[in-house]
Parts: sequence; structure tokens; C-alpha cells
Amino acid sequence: MGVDTVRRSLESSGLRCTPQRYAVMAFLMEQTGHPTAAEIFEAVNRADPRSSRATTYNNLRDLVKAGLVREVAVEGRAGRFDVTGMKHHHFICDRCGKVEDMEWYDVPRPAARTLGKRIFRECELIFRGLCTKCTRGHVSH
Repeated sequence: MGVDTVRRSLESSGLRCTPQRYAVMAFLMEQTGHPTAAEIFEAVNRADPRSSRATTYNNLRDLVKAGLVREVAVEGRAGRFDVTGMKHHHFICDRCGKVEDMEWYDVPRPAARTLGKRIFRECELIFRGLCTKCTRGHVSH
């Protein structure tokens, strides 16, 4: 992943390519997991200690608002972040909180009468249960 790829994705979304914003986006584009805001800050700050926690969090908010990054909300735990790239659903482990990507498939569109005046964009599913690691040794009843 090159400098130009990150720069183009930021600029095509109307965001200036500041060094701090670039660092956050570049870090996320390299991830296969779903880091928390704190983990993103720590990684970005290790590379460039001038980047503050507030700047990192504000950049995450801007990237989410621009549609480049998605926040995966996990009840009772810190939100996790993911570059939007390819569409996918998520699986969240109830025990350890790990967030895993799941293959995308289209979900049927809700009936117009249930939407009312809402504008439907898309539906993302979140599956919940125990991940492979947490199911080892788990006895189901």
C-alpha cells in the first residue's frame, strides 16, 4: 500500500491529507484486525510522538464521517475500527470481544411500508457467539 493510495482515498473524500490523518489511515489499511481507538493512537504515536490522543480521535471521527472507516460498536467494550474497502459482515465473540470479518452477502431489502419515510442505504449484519478460540473447552447444553 503506497503513499499515493492513502492520499487519493483521503482527497477523494474531501479530506486534507495531514500527516496525522495519513498516519491513522495508513495504519488502518495495514490491519487485518479491528483495533480500538486507543490501539490506533498508541501505534500512530509510536511512529510520530507529536500526534496527540485528541488529534487521533478527531481524525477517526472525520474518517468515519467521510465513509472511509467504519466503527464496529461492541456493547460494553471499546468500539473497533475497520477500513471500509470491501463489504463484509462481522462476528463478535461474546467472551473475548474479538471482531472477525465474515463474507458479505446481500440482505433482503425491508418492505417499503416498514421503512416509512426513511431512506434505506444498506444493511450490515453482526453475528454474535463464541469465536474458535473461546469455543475450545466450552461445553454446550
